[in-house]
Amino acid sequence: MEYLIAALLFGGFLLAAKSFFFSFRAQSPDDYAETGPAFSMNEHLNGEIRSEGVIYGPRGRMSSRFVARMVGEWDGNSGTLTEDFTYSTGRRQQRKWHLTLGPGNKITGTANDIVGEAQGKVSGATAMLRYRIVLPPEAGGHKLDTTDWMYLTADGAIMNKSEMRLFGVKVAELVATLRPDWQAAEKDPIASRGEETKAVLSDSALRPGVYEAGLAAGARQTF
Repeated sequence: MEYLIAALLFGGFLLAAKSFFFSFRAQSPDDYAETGPAFSMNEHLNGEIRSEGVIYGPRGRMSSRFVARMVGEWDGNSGTLTEDFTYSTGRRQQRKWHLTLGPGNKITGTANDIVGEAQGKVSGATAMLRYRIVLPPEAGGHKLDTTDWMYLTADGAIMNKSEMRLFGVKVAELVATLRPDWQAAEKDPIASRGEETKAVLSDSALRPGVYEAGLAAGARQTF
């Protein structure tokens, strides 16, 4: 009996170690310090932006898709990102982020459905944000711990992968791409002052994903 208990405990330890040390959460900004091209928040989150993404529920199956139009505006190291998301269900969602760049490539951000501040760091070709998001009442009102990684590619596009957890258990995942929306920029030259922008990724591409994933997860299980 003692051997069985020890084996179960050891197995649980291995699973926990694998979940943390050999998973998405194991990444560190230092891992990418020497990579390029350099990610610049006030360049790559500026101007007209188009995003497309897929959201996965707790069972690993696609639960929703979205397209988004974003507009980033910066004044030095402070900026806003206004977003308009349209989901595959036809539902729309709008949000506005307030972002600040600090010493040591640190990032902070606030939005209406974030608890406190989002915090992260720019490093090499990447930017990382961690924050706690509050789901709306119809999705259960739960608070999800979110890790959001953004990877700038050589051609200027940005790949985004985000992971959301409740009590340490992964309940949703998002994969998205973001690129400058040149067509929108040509139609609205005033809003396209960031036309020199090569690519953009918003951490809030994750947050709508959390919302949709929360709805999908809530339909399948009780958190």
